[in-house]
Formats: sequence, structure tokens, C-alpha cells
Amino acid sequence: MPETEQENRLDPSELDATEIEQVEQLLSALSQERHAKLIDPDGDTIEIPEPIYRHLVHVLRLIRGRRAIVSIPLDEAFTTQAAANFLGMSRQTFVNLIESGKIPHYMVGSHRRVTYGDLIKFQKERDSERGKALSQLAKEVAEAGLYFPEKEK
Repeated sequence: MPETEQENRLDPSELDATEIEQVEQLLSALSQERHAKLIDPDGDTIEIPEPIYRHLVHVLRLIRGRRAIVSIPLDEAFTTQAAANFLGMSRQTFVNLIESGKIPHYMVGSHRRVTYGDLIKFQKERDSERGKALSQLAKEVAEAGLYFPEKEK
């Protein structure tokens, strides 16, 4: 059965009071024991792997905080408009990045597609470059004595 947007999204506002209480109980139980386990229908115990355990606790905390959750596979395809919206830029700016080779893409007919994983990678690199540039600018301003200029007397 293909996934739908509804299957990828969990909105805590759609949970009733009993379900919210169950989220609290799950969080309480998971915070007491580091190696949580599940019991399958046959009664067999299955330990939850640590990375999945941490992710589950994170999701439950977000739900408790009334934050909606959306699961997006890294290979999910985005249109150029959706990708531009995700990165907070115009579609044309995004297309220019694709054409310059800064963001990988593939074609579906005559339409470009970009994977979510490639968008995340670009976003991290862009943010890192911005942070380095800002740090360099702050250093230069401080070295020039302009950060806390002396007041005239």
C-alpha cells in the first residue's frame, strides 16, 4: 500500500485525552529503563535498538509538546518549487543552484527532481559556510576596534 501524506504525519491535536495520557505513560516508562523492550503477539521479548529508542523518545517528547511530526524518507523526491520553499528561496534561485551543479538532481520527463537527502546536505553545507563567514566578519570587526568603539569624551 503506498504511503500517503496522512501516514507520514502525526498531529497531536488529533489525539484524544486517553491517547495523550498513553504518550505520557510511554515517556515515563522509556525514561526509567535505558534498554526498552517490546513484547510481540507471541510473548517473545524484543529489545529496541538504541538509535530507534532515542528517536522514539524524541518523537514522543515532540508529541507531548503538541508539535506535529512528519516523516520524510531521505530519497523522497521534491519538485523544484517544493525544494525552493523548503530552503526558503525563490524557485529561480533554486534552479540556478541546480544548473550550477551545487545541488544534484534527476529528471522525470522534462521536470527536475531533488531528493530530500540532497536538500538536507545542501542546507547543512550552506549553514556551515554562513556561520564561518559570520565568524570571520565578527573577527575582522573586533580586530578593527569597531565592535565596542570607544565613546568620545
